[in-house]
Amino acid sequence: MNTALEFIKASPVFHIATVDGAKARVRPFSFIMKRNNKLYFCTNKTKDVYKQLKKNPDIEISDMGNNVWLRIRGRIAFDETREAKAQAFEESANLLRIYPKGADDETFVTFYFTEAVATLFSFTEAPKKIPLF
Repeated sequence: MNTALEFIKASPVFHIATVDGAKARVRPFSFIMKRNNKLYFCTNKTKDVYKQLKKNPDIEISDMGNNVWLRIRGRIAFDETREAKAQAFEESANLLRIYPKGADDETFVTFYFTEAVATLFSFTEAPKKIPLF
């Protein structure tokens, strides 16, 4: 795996860390896609994670596989366009089980990195920057 996108797609679950006041919060995510040369994710506007991201758009992602782990640190922005939502449902039909209205669901929202740095870590080698996609 040569890119952050390939690394994350190889895992069923990765974790996103946000800030809630002065405390860190981490939760599992499973959806990622490439759109407009950006890494995109999705969430629900009723969740605490959405409120945290609106208040502080700085996040870090962590994922692990084959004795190496990936961290992506960056800043996000929201994309509430129907086109972004539609692509998410095209790429993951499983989302329809959660959001039966598909791209027309008003609680469903996508977000993407506006800036990010991806780094691979291991116990045996120095950290290495890798491209996002």
